[in-house]
Amino acid sequence: MIDIQKIERWINDYPLLWSIIKFLILAAIILIIVKLLRKQLKKNIPNTAIRYKSQKGIEILGYILLVIIGITYFTGTIKDFTLIIGLFTAGIAFTLQELILSIAGSLYIFLVKVYAPGDRIEINGIKGDVIDVDSVYTTMMEIGEWVSSDNYTGRIVKLSNAFVFKGPVYNYSKDFPFIWDEFNLPIRYGSDIDLAKSIVIKIASETLSEFTANSKSQWRDVVNKYYIEDAQVDPTLAISLTDNWIQFNLRYIVDFKKRRITKHRLNDAIRAEIEKTDGKVILASTTIELIKIPDLKIDVNKQTKS
Repeated sequence: MIDIQKIERWINDYPLLWSIIKFLILAAIILIIVKLLRKQLKKNIPNTAIRYKSQKGIEILGYILLVIIGITYFTGTIKDFTLIIGLFTAGIAFTLQELILSIAGSLYIFLVKVYAPGDRIEINGIKGDVIDVDSVYTTMMEIGEWVSSDNYTGRIVKLSNAFVFKGPVYNYSKDFPFIWDEFNLPIRYGSDIDLAKSIVIKIASETLSEFTANSKSQWRDVVNKYYIEDAQVDPTLAISLTDNWIQFNLRYIVDFKKRRITKHRLNDAIRAEIEKTDGKVILASTTIELIKIPDLKIDVNKQTKS
């Protein structure tokens, strides 16, 4: 049987330890309640974005409640909140500076809306789609590296939120979920250049019409929001002369997640149309011009002496 008197004596002999144990039990109860609430939200909220934000909100409220209860539990009153926070910060600022900076970074990301889950960003040289932002880490599905274009590598990267203070953050999708892309097309000298231009512009206009239409209104919002000059969102074609061919440079706007497939469609459609011109338009390749062939003298009548 449990000796109640022995337990009471132990509590009287170690009051501080008993207070810590009670606080840990209370903290465990709060964390369990938070976990149960998160599970209920996950089951009952079908919308992914609302469910994610609700779960994060419950988690943050739980942490805030733990801090308040901890301060009032050990000090007996909330009036010493500022003093306790000051002493706490001074004591652990050096040893936990990276953690503190990460937590500050998470607040900065949330308040300033630097990025959010679903955005494609590049930070600290790592590019990927944000799949989660918690109080310490940003979790990304990596793209690029050994994989060409903007394809997933399959690696999930956890990056400290402190990096938002240490360098630039490139956001591919905030405010304007489109990017400009381009590629060069070499056309052989002597080709029907006007026909080549009409082929490229026609295919670009047809293939990119949806992106162009959707981007125009959003680009106007960007121009109104920021101090930025207006830009051309319709496909544009620029021509330059090189030593080997006439170079067509096609510049266009595209959804940031459809860059690779869109470039494939453009190239394939242009190639097919050029093949239908029966040689009026020819794609060029690197050529080598021989300036002079050295003279060779061969005496066929000369006999070799044995």
